[in-house]
Formats: sequence, C-alpha cells, structure tokens
Amino acid sequence: MPLHYLPFSALDLAAWDACVAAAEQAVPYAQAAWLQATAGRWDAVVEREDASGRYVSVLALPTKWRPWGREVYQPAFTQQLGLLTTAASRHRAVEEYLALAVGHFGRFYTQLNTANHISDLRVASRQTYCLSLAGSYEALQKGYTADYRRRLRINQQQEQPLQVSETHSAHELLTLFQTHKGSEVAGLKPRHYRQLAQLIANLQRLNQVRILEVREPATGELLAGALFIVTPRVIIYLFAAATPAGKKAGAPLLLLDYLIQEYAATPGLVLDFEGGMIPSIARFFANFGAQPVPYAALSQTRQPWYLSWKR
Repeated sequence: MPLHYLPFSALDLAAWDACVAAAEQAVPYAQAAWLQATAGRWDAVVEREDASGRYVSVLALPTKWRPWGREVYQPAFTQQLGLLTTAASRHRAVEEYLALAVGHFGRFYTQLNTANHISDLRVASRQTYCLSLAGSYEALQKGYTADYRRRLRINQQQEQPLQVSETHSAHELLTLFQTHKGSEVAGLKPRHYRQLAQLIANLQRLNQVRILEVREPATGELLAGALFIVTPRVIIYLFAAATPAGKKAGAPLLLLDYLIQEYAATPGLVLDFEGGMIPSIARFFANFGAQPVPYAALSQTRQPWYLSWKR
C-alpha cells in the first residue's frame, strides 16, 4: 500500500477517524474533531488501502499561510501528533512520511507522539508525565508523596471537607483560567480561547469531556477546576485553574486524586498529565507517581532567497 500526500480537501474524515481510533498509538489530538477546532484544516500523509479506501496509517500536517509560504505548525492545545499506524500498516518509519511532506513547506514544525522514534539533528526532545491506571487505587495512592497523602487525610478530617463535583459547563472554569492562569501562559490570545471553547464543544459531542470542580462549602465559591479528555486508552489533563485560596487548600490535588480513584484498576488506561517542561509543574505531576515520557519535536526552515537578508 503506497503512501499518499493529500491536501485537506482530499481527506476522507470518516476514514481518518476510523484510523485514529484503531491506531496502535493512542493520540486523541489527531481526531478530526480536535484538529477542526484547533487548526481548522490540515494536510496529511496517508497510507491508503486502494481497494477499500481505508486509511491504515496517517500523519497529520496542520498548515497555515505565512509571508514565506505555507508552513506546518503545532496547533494550540495539541501536545502531540506524529505518525499513527494500525496493524495493517506496512510503512512504520516516520522518516518515510516526513520525506513526502517536508518539501511542500517553507517552514515545518511538528511534535511527534511518544511512540514515534526518529534520529535527526533537527529533533529536540520534550517530555510529558504519564501514570498507568492499571493498579488499584490503594496501590496508586502509595505512589503519591507522603505530603500529598497527609493533605488528603487532613481534608477528610475537616468538619466540612472540600468535595469534588462534576459539571457540564466549562464557562466558569474558562473564566477562572483566564483570571488566574491565562496571564501565566505565554501567547494565549482571545482567538485561542475561542478555539478552546470550540474544542470543548466538539469533544463534548463525542462524550469525551469531564469537568471537575471544588467549591468552598460555605459560600459556593469556585476554588479550582480541571478539564479532562477521557478516551478508552488515555485520559488527558487538558487544563486546570485555581484561585490562590484554592491552591492553599490543596484543591488541585483533590481534583486529580478524585479522577485517579475513579479510573483506578483499568488495564491499559494511562493518565497523561500533558506537561513537564517547566520544573515546578513537573514536580507536581511526579508527586502523584507519574513518570516522564519523552517525545520529539521536529523543526526545519527552508526560507526563499528573498528572505535571506533578514538573517
């Protein structure tokens, strides 16, 4: 089965999603609903079964126009993409796919997934933190730091312990995020929040969204919230926010502990904390027993001659 470079207009999105769902690599970011919200359009290198039209492997290439031509970029809220292969795939080297793609673009930047391996000088190593949820809750909690276990006990001993609840509206959480965290996240603009709202709506239609929150018992004030994307093989901790009072009370810890307890003892399921490049955040994830997992970021620039004077 040959590889094909396909523009977005030629993609069969039903075949695309079937391939993503069947892929050996669990990468929810590659779903059409995800990419439609964050990128709008994307080209791809596809391994296609010509008789049936079925896709057996895909490499997504989100694209946009810049002064130097088209470029491949990593959309906001999309940690990993890269090569996804199924059992029927005969082409398993990511370099084969990239060879068909790179020449189409003036600039090329993509973050592969944790299962992709590539040897290239243009590749930088990044990392996320992951926790297998196959063990029992008791076994998983033993992997927490002693301080986290102590804080959970102290909360339960309170006259009115903080409780985790679930909501179906992301409005308050987005507001909390913009108020208390948005300023910390470099480059987030109003259009990014529109993309995020569209992403949540798209994935809610697929029943993949869970929004958890912790409120102050006496006043009902929202102390912290978190949004998780739940799929059969991976749960993504997409984003979270907390007030200063919520952080002091340990509300973010309660949110993650609640989710871990609910999905514990699920073979093959992994919680991806979706981050780890910032040391303080990496420590927070590691305190739950999560382990660093590397993935690659590939960058190439091929500027035309008339832009070379800008170097």
